[in-house]
Amino acid sequence: MKPKTIIEPFKIKSVEPIRFTTREEREKFLKDAGYNAFLLHADDVLIDLLTDSGTSAMSAKQWAGIMDGDESYAGSKSFYRFESVVRNITGMKFIIPTHQGRAAEKILFTLVGGAGKYIPNNSHFDTTRANVEFSGAEAVDLLNEVGKHPEIRADFKGNMDIEKLEAFIKEKGVENIPLCMITVTNNSGGGQPVSMQNIRETKEVCKKYNIPLFLDACRFAENAYFIKLREKGYENKTPLEIAQEMFSYADGATMSAKKDALVNIGGFLALNDEQLAMNSRNLLIVTEGFPTYGGLAGRDLEAVAQGLLEIVDESYLQYRIRSVAYLGEKLVAAGVPIIEPPGGHAIYIDAKRFLPDIPAEQFPGQSIVAELYLEGGIRAVEIGSVMFGKYDKNGKFIPSMMELVRLAVPRRVYTQSHIDYLIEVIVEVYKNRNKLKGYKITYEAPMLRHFTARFEPIN
Repeated sequence: MKPKTIIEPFKIKSVEPIRFTTREEREKFLKDAGYNAFLLHADDVLIDLLTDSGTSAMSAKQWAGIMDGDESYAGSKSFYRFESVVRNITGMKFIIPTHQGRAAEKILFTLVGGAGKYIPNNSHFDTTRANVEFSGAEAVDLLNEVGKHPEIRADFKGNMDIEKLEAFIKEKGVENIPLCMITVTNNSGGGQPVSMQNIRETKEVCKKYNIPLFLDACRFAENAYFIKLREKGYENKTPLEIAQEMFSYADGATMSAKKDALVNIGGFLALNDEQLAMNSRNLLIVTEGFPTYGGLAGRDLEAVAQGLLEIVDESYLQYRIRSVAYLGEKLVAAGVPIIEPPGGHAIYIDAKRFLPDIPAEQFPGQSIVAELYLEGGIRAVEIGSVMFGKYDKNGKFIPSMMELVRLAVPRRVYTQSHIDYLIEVIVEVYKNRNKLKGYKITYEAPMLRHFTARFEPIN
């Protein structure tokens, strides 16, 4: 028999207690945090969906690797195992460990960015954009049109707009575009996958103009599994084989291992360019550490290597993608507007349709985030005009393209009972959506303001 129920492909060996709070307590906690979920204390949160980054539960073999880690300063055996596993997946010549993805981005864009430069991407996520712009360069999103419409269902809504990419290169000049990126899966665009055809076509354009192509590979395995499910010709290939082909079209990659490597810390920069690799290692030594540990302990390198082996297991990926889809299907059935179809690591509530009467400058996504916490102790994150809104040179507010609330599901952490409770809370908030108010910012930092901003409800 072929079972209809997809179960977790693991057993639970260690548990962490959850602290329950009352609504009255949560009202105080949220107010003290300036109505910013990032500033809540984690032990005051019941179900934490702020991010899937660094929040995975590690396996028994990963914990065994922790004990086996070689803490030698230079040339540790844990580095060589890490290097071997990353090289097998990516095919890249030079593997540079970093303490997380943004460190790899900082090194890369410090070297290739700068004033007058442009970095095109399907969609930059927050730290990528920040590191590009901190260098003085401009981060440019060239998402395909269907990806901008949450209500439309399509297989690969994370794709790069190939025509816009070529037009952009011609407009800005090859000499001003040091590299092109594709984020897999497309986090800012709803965790939507990118097709192999789109990666291949992007590579063809880049090759035509001699521009290196880089992957932001945080969720490469989830993207590979979507390709297996949805793209003709890949149904009989393994996730590893698909991932290897994805990387074969790239000249380099950055990765936060805190996502698809199932660890709590770690990342890497992978390159084929020997000169860029040498310059990157020199900068790594100044900012992160010796090239064979890059800001990580040997035990962390062991955990990353093992996690990268586990993430391409097909039974795990089937469970992962299906469990997130289950959450999305239940919300859609209750009328809750989300980006469709569900992404790989998260569900994205469409705040524009959820709260159509709250304008972008009053941050409808932030209103939903606050109410989810008040109603059920759920911590989510706004991905809209708080995170990506800007001001022009005259101080005029420029809203984000989409107003979203991301419910990022940590890997191997929550059970279906947790997800069913989450569904009940979201549906209850949706039923009472007419009572929600907009918010105003009372404090914001000049960059990455969403991490530390403080808010007040608008009465």
